[in-house]
Amino acid sequence: MAAAEKKDKLWFLGQSGPAGYVAGIGRGAQGFTTRSDIGPARGDAARPDPVENLNETNYDSFAGYGGSLFAGGRYDEEDKEADAIYDMIDKRQDERRKDHRERRIEQELEKYRRERPKIQQQFSDLKRSLADVSTAEWANLPDVADIGKKSKKAKRQERFTPVPDSLMPGQGGQQHTTLDTRQQKYGGLQTPAPGTQTLMPSYTGDLDLGEIGRARNTMIGVRLDQASDSVTGQTVVDPKGYLTDLNSLTPSAGGNIGDVKKGRVLLGAVRQTNPKHGAAWIASARLEEQVGKLQTARNLIMKGTQMCPKNEDVWLEAVRLQPEEQAKAVMAQAVGALPASVKLWMRAASLETEVKAKRRVFRKALENLPDSVKLWEAAVELEAPADAVILLGRATECCPQSVDLWLALAHLETYDNARKVINRARKLIPTERAIWIAGAKLEETAKHPDNVTRLIEHGVKSLRTHGVEINRDHWMQDAVLCDKSGHTLTCQAIVRAVIGVGIDDEERQETWMADAQNFVNENAFNCARATYASALTAFPTEEDIWVTAAFFEKEHGTTETFNEHLVKAVKYCPHVESLWLMAAKTAWLEGDVDKARKILSEAFKANPNNEEIWIAAIKLESENQSYDVARQLLAAARKQADTARIWMKAARLEWVLGDLDRALELLQEAVKGEHRDAPKLWMMLGQICKQKGDFDTARQHLSEGVKVCSASVPLWLEYARLEADCGNLTRARALLERARIKNPQIPELWLESVRIEIKAGDLPVANATMAKAMQDCPTSGLLWSEAIFMEPKPRRKTKSIDALKKCENDARVLLAVAKYFLSDRKIKKARSWFNRTIKLEPSLGDAWAAYYKFELMYGKDAAQVRAHCCAADPNHGEIWQRIAKDPANWQLKTEDVLELVKDQISFE
Repeated sequence: MAAAEKKDKLWFLGQSGPAGYVAGIGRGAQGFTTRSDIGPARGDAARPDPVENLNETNYDSFAGYGGSLFAGGRYDEEDKEADAIYDMIDKRQDERRKDHRERRIEQELEKYRRERPKIQQQFSDLKRSLADVSTAEWANLPDVADIGKKSKKAKRQERFTPVPDSLMPGQGGQQHTTLDTRQQKYGGLQTPAPGTQTLMPSYTGDLDLGEIGRARNTMIGVRLDQASDSVTGQTVVDPKGYLTDLNSLTPSAGGNIGDVKKGRVLLGAVRQTNPKHGAAWIASARLEEQVGKLQTARNLIMKGTQMCPKNEDVWLEAVRLQPEEQAKAVMAQAVGALPASVKLWMRAASLETEVKAKRRVFRKALENLPDSVKLWEAAVELEAPADAVILLGRATECCPQSVDLWLALAHLETYDNARKVINRARKLIPTERAIWIAGAKLEETAKHPDNVTRLIEHGVKSLRTHGVEINRDHWMQDAVLCDKSGHTLTCQAIVRAVIGVGIDDEERQETWMADAQNFVNENAFNCARATYASALTAFPTEEDIWVTAAFFEKEHGTTETFNEHLVKAVKYCPHVESLWLMAAKTAWLEGDVDKARKILSEAFKANPNNEEIWIAAIKLESENQSYDVARQLLAAARKQADTARIWMKAARLEWVLGDLDRALELLQEAVKGEHRDAPKLWMMLGQICKQKGDFDTARQHLSEGVKVCSASVPLWLEYARLEADCGNLTRARALLERARIKNPQIPELWLESVRIEIKAGDLPVANATMAKAMQDCPTSGLLWSEAIFMEPKPRRKTKSIDALKKCENDARVLLAVAKYFLSDRKIKKARSWFNRTIKLEPSLGDAWAAYYKFELMYGKDAAQVRAHCCAADPNHGEIWQRIAKDPANWQLKTEDVLELVKDQISFE
């Protein structure tokens, strides 16, 4: 049966192949021809077409079965162009539908998030309500973790671990629990002497842990007693012996032993490959030195000197490694091998300890190297001035191109000889500017000022003749050095000579002003003065330059230079009122009132009907208690310079002198005339009526004032405070609400509303009002500084951090933070923040008063703070302005106002 099946399977072996059959064609085989064949075999037999995949997974209801109908076709340029056109059309259609698609996706996403919100969004309203939870409510919240732990502890059973009998105390047996005298003397288990048997206590029986602990404490005490004196507590360790032991320690290499061995092998290979390579010998010697084998290092470096006798670094390393006695001998060999090495001669001189020996070394060196400037300079430093002159004379002959040697010789010579030296140097080195500058310094020192400017100008021309580029920055830096060395005329001559080099005419003013400021920053005030003088010579009618130079002379000059500058300034710019006022104030501060009056009279002639000059003249007379003259001036000023400020000054003078009726008469005349829109006049009317006790009239004036001047915030505040002082808090709230409608986002109005609620005792409403204010004015330092101290004390720190994030550079916030640190008794931090406040805004009087009070309470620099406050002359601050503008304090000076404000400053 099996044979029959096998025969049936091979039935085709005897049959002929089909037409066109070529054996192996499916494997890529090709036919070949023989002599017996008629022709070649058919190599390109027809292959069956690929069977189409008719699987259901490859079928689509719209496109049919997968695959390309033209898979067997060729892909030519036309097909490529058609595909590009289709792609372009698809892209264009996609762009047209892009907005609609994105809008639809956004709507679907919004709908999805609305139907399936995150847990964070679900509890957002509850999280916001957590801000109102009190501290007590937080403390009463149960802890979920504690409940779980309690339940686990309740289920856990108590476990016991048996202890072996060997650890149980009191099991009997003799135990060693004390130290004998030898153990106490030598520290317990320490061996007292070499060869002596170590004292080891023999324990019998079981261990007693309590006794072991007590014995350990006793041993530690013995060791501490050995290291310190039992009476004074001072150390008894011998410091010299301790340092000796430290010096005897062998320094270890940077790496492990394997790295050291590897380094030796590598460096040895380098030395063998190139024995003339000096760096290999130096590295090998330093490696041995690091591992403590100093003698091996010396031997290696000496062998290196034999292999590299012309390498000065190898000789220097050999000298360094040798002991002091042998270093000189090695150095003798070194200079013998390299007599032209400056480093070796300098090192040889440093080995000598006596000055005579050093001189011999340098003279020997100069015999071999007469053109070495470094050796000449070192040799000159060892000589006395008389011998140095002789030596420098020889040095300049050997090194005629060394500027330093010529200048050193000129510095040691007399005036006549120094001029000859500089002239010789100038001829030999005509391209060096330092020689010309040295000559100018010499003439200035000799009190020949005319020669200074001539030398500098001639030097600039000579350098240009010899093709030297005049570098403006280098010359300016030389001028700064001359200024700092005290050569004023030289530095100013340099500035005048090169200030216009390389500067266009259009850029001169801006560039020169920048140069002057740079000189001021470098404390080269004479250079800055020369720069301003050059600028004023080129621009004599430029007001900004005159004013800037005046402030410079006021701050960094003397009274004489300041007055001289102002005299010139008002001559060239007579219409600049600030210059006249500065001149008059300077004369007044010097006590020369007649000179100040004369200056102001000249200012009147140059600037008739000028308001500032009128006010300055009135202030001068009132400060000198010439009240009748001041009244006459005010009457004339009201006729010739009819301004609201003149009327206000006139009423103010009568007010402070106590004539309230005359002050009211002037103010009423002013507001009925052309100055009805001046808010300060209305405010003064209300304040004077309030001072007289006529609240109804004051209310009437202020009510009319806010109608006319609705944009004046101080006027609204004055009106609201009047109503609050009269007890009409509801009326005050309504006025502030009207003010905020007409003047939105004004923090002063919000702050006054908060304070009215605090005055009424309604703290919740005050906090709510402050919250609204912070929303309306989120970056107001005035509100943040008040909000810090409205919080409870535990939450002030967080509020302070929030305030600093919003108003980092606001002086009121910094002052509030300083007060917070002081209330928390952090003195150093408080002082630091007070300093930051007054540096940020030196015109804030409240900050100076708080700092002054702080130093009186906790510091020693109160007098210094007071002096700095008077120099800063502050004029801002809520408390400062209230006290300084009080009619009763109109003649007080800055230090007096500081004392009054200090008493009203609170740190809570």
